[in-house]
Amino acid sequence: MATTNSALEPLAIGIDIGGTGTKFGIVDRNGNVLFSSEISTKKHKEVETFIDELYESFLPLIEKVGGIGRIKGVGVGAPNGNFYTGTIEYAPNLPWKGIVPLAKLIEDKFQLPVTLTNDANAAAIGEMMYGAAKGMKDFIMITLGTGVGSGIVANGQLIYGHDGFAGELGHTIVIPDGRLHEGTGKYGSLESYASATGVRLTALEVLEKRSEPSLLREVPTDKIDSKAVFDAAIQGDKVALEIFEYTGKILGLALANAVMFSSPEAIILFGGLTKAGDLILKPTREHMEANLIQVFQNKVKILVSHLKESDAAILGASALAWDK
Repeated sequence: MATTNSALEPLAIGIDIGGTGTKFGIVDRNGNVLFSSEISTKKHKEVETFIDELYESFLPLIEKVGGIGRIKGVGVGAPNGNFYTGTIEYAPNLPWKGIVPLAKLIEDKFQLPVTLTNDANAAAIGEMMYGAAKGMKDFIMITLGTGVGSGIVANGQLIYGHDGFAGELGHTIVIPDGRLHEGTGKYGSLESYASATGVRLTALEVLEKRSEPSLLREVPTDKIDSKAVFDAAIQGDKVALEIFEYTGKILGLALANAVMFSSPEAIILFGGLTKAGDLILKPTREHMEANLIQVFQNKVKILVSHLKESDAAILGASALAWDK
């Protein structure tokens, strides 16, 4: 590997581990993602083979920026990532079960200091430093992807709680005895309804229980996903529009509860589902306001992340490395 030029400014590595894919990049202090790439998460049943591929994928990127000596450290955002211990613990959407000492494994492989946090917390840090939450001291970041993640910032501080796991709004129960979340075994969680996975499950339930025509009936069952629902909705499909309305109703209810708990200036939405635009945002806003008591009404903005998809989590994760 090339040796570093000491005159060059230090850089940080940011890694965003998702249930489906892992995005990663090399970032400078100004928040510019110099190089980035992605590998599959779900194909790796063992975390060791995942780290091996991640390392091999990084080697040419590190070479391009002048060598390992220029890298200050590694920041990682991961589902159920514990900032205090550097472990991933019982992540329902990842292939590796139990407690995984991820920071130690990456540190040993890369020979660099590693800091780990929850993926949504990393996205919140990125948004606060470079995005829609710049200058805000009270906001909630909600990531709408394979699951529903969240990072809560209050009084300018990310809320970790006593054990590092605070802010899991995706696993709060919004419908008692509702839909089963296969990863956790709990019933009626927000993630079961307001994630891309939840949209798919809602679509399958609606198509099974009802008989009216829909463009979604032309899609093979195994191909029905949130994008298929979106594609049908923008063509005016009544069933698809109702699916987004229902998803927004559940999300809006959950956001109202979160607002009354922490009184944020804004809620920032990030992730694949936000591409649906007003199909999801309009019912979410309406149902959030409808469920708020008067003192909270018409005060909280719902914003879509200003950062490019994937960049928020990469930037936020990399920001962790500067403190090492």
